[in-house]
Amino acid sequence: MKLLLDTHALLWWWTDDPQLSAPARAAIADTANDVLVSAASAWEIATKQRLGKLDGVPEARARFIELLAADGFALLPILVTHALHAGAHAADHRDPFDRMLAAQAALEEATLVTRDPAFSLFDCKLLW
Repeated sequence: MKLLLDTHALLWWWTDDPQLSAPARAAIADTANDVLVSAASAWEIATKQRLGKLDGVPEARARFIELLAADGFALLPILVTHALHAGAHAADHRDPFDRMLAAQAALEEATLVTRDPAFSLFDCKLLW
C-alpha cells in the first residue's frame, strides 16, 4: 500500500506520540508499505515554527530530509498537476496544506494517513 502522511501523523510518528492511532502506526511501520511525505509538510512545519505554533519538535525543520531518510520515507515533491488539482477542488476548505495533501493523495493513488475529518470533503482514501 502507498501511504501519504498528513503533517500531524508525521510529527506524531517522529515523537512516538500516543495520539497516532494504532492502525496508522502499524501501517507506517509495515515495511511492505511505501510511505510518502509531501513537500507541503516541510512547508507547513517551517511556517508553523516561524509563527511559534510548533514547539515540540524543534529538529523537524532543521533535520527534515535526514529524518525522512532515517525512516525510509520518500519525499513527494509538489508538481504542477498537484497544484492544479488542489486549487480547482470544489471542496469548501481553505487550508492550502490540506488541499495540497488531498490532491497529492488522489493523484498519486495513496492513502492519506490523517486524523483530520476535514479530508472527508476530498476525493482521497483515508486511514486512521
